[in-house]
Amino acid sequence: MATSSDQNLFENCLLSLFLIAPPTFISLRFLQAPYGKHYRSGWGPTIPASLAWFLMESPTVWLTLLIFPFGHHRSNPKALTLISIFLLHYIHRTCIYPLRLPKTKTRTKTASGFPISVAMMAFGFNLLNSYLQARWVSHYTDYSVESDWWFWGRFMVGLAVFLGGMAVNVRSDLVLVSLKGKDGGYKIPRGGWFEKVSCANYFGEMVEWLGWTVMTWSWVGFGFFLYTCANLVPRARANDKWYREKFGDDYPKSRKAVVPFVY
Repeated sequence: MATSSDQNLFENCLLSLFLIAPPTFISLRFLQAPYGKHYRSGWGPTIPASLAWFLMESPTVWLTLLIFPFGHHRSNPKALTLISIFLLHYIHRTCIYPLRLPKTKTRTKTASGFPISVAMMAFGFNLLNSYLQARWVSHYTDYSVESDWWFWGRFMVGLAVFLGGMAVNVRSDLVLVSLKGKDGGYKIPRGGWFEKVSCANYFGEMVEWLGWTVMTWSWVGFGFFLYTCANLVPRARANDKWYREKFGDDYPKSRKAVVPFVY
């Protein structure tokens, strides 16, 4: 059983997830995280992007696997199914995606590594979020209060949304990686959802966590979706502006930044 201190920790962490979303959104409207297209010096030492992605995303795998087995529902088929979906995304993001990143041999402005300071901030967020998602699924969800048809019906709808978003996210990442030369240069992404938005990869990821919100039907899931939007929407806006400034009239004028036909 969870003690009062366990409950307080969980509730405070959940509150923190909601509280950090607005300042994240506001700050990223004015100051972009200095990696990728927006790399700039002055943020301390850097490491290769592939290593940074592996390290900063890793808590989503190892912390989840540490927490889940100690939850009340560790043997519950519903909990096992939910946590498997969460891990599906993050095993790909932690172990597979970094291997696909190009190995840059030159240190140009767009290929100067990933600031350790930024990676550490992302590492901290992933600690917080992994704790919340794993703890909710394995311990705090009361699977007995809802009927099977409601859980599995909702789960299937959310899963369809999640897998659709993941397909867009993974495919779009592959397109972006294929466009990067070893000199760290950039080209106009084309095909798929890139015909509708400048940041199809971000769009796919937001759709994924919307699906997760439906599957979990929880404030924990919604908080994660909200923070994902707070983090990615301003960066998508900055990326869209960057593309238009770099490519001028060659860049498709009809594209939105991240939400097709809307924004």
